Amino acid sequence: MPIVRMYRTNDKGIQSFREAWYEDPAEVTEEDDLNEDAEADLRQFVVNHGNVGHMSKTSEEKNVSAERAEELFAGFIEQSLEDGFRELAPEEQTWVIVQFALKTKEGTARDQNLEMNAKREFSNHLAWRGLGTVESSDFAPWKLNIRILTPDAATTIGAIKTISRDAKLDPTKMRIAVAPYGQLENVKQRHPMPVREPFTLD
Repeated sequence: MPIVRMYRTNDKGIQSFREAWYEDPAEVTEEDDLNEDAEADLRQFVVNHGNVGHMSKTSEEKNVSAERAEELFAGFIEQSLEDGFRELAPEEQTWVIVQFALKTKEGTARDQNLEMNAKREFSNHLAWRGLGTVESSDFAPWKLNIRILTPDAATTIGAIKTISRDAKLDPTKMRIAVAPYGQLENVKQRHPMPVREPFTLD
């Protein structure tokens, strides 16, 4: 599912975003039993927009062919550029690393569930607010790392703390750090404070 995401910061420092994507029933697995009406509903072009950090608004055009979607993408990009929006390069964004302390060195089935649930909760919340994407996760000795690439690290950190508490993701075992893109070796802890031990990914 291709997606185009663009950002703009106004003269008051308020950052907003627009994104568009195309959903096609061809991406549905063969095991899914869809009738023609369901397929038409899936074949849609979606536009999502709002201020970064706030729940966005969504509009959609249904029963869109792949050819029509290309036209809509082109129009979306052209209009967004005219309105001052642009795509952000990775180097313009920041890593937010969420780390959970584990009770075992390798992790357990429960920790694998934590990884799956945390990635799902973070992705759903952040994406609808223009706060970036969950890029990867991995287990290191005694810890689980989840990496998020975001245009607004401070707001994302606040969101992560709220999500972990509301979704019961072991917030008392969680630490959050930030690092410039391409400089993960310069990771710095931001939660909790004060820092009681070095934050490392391995």
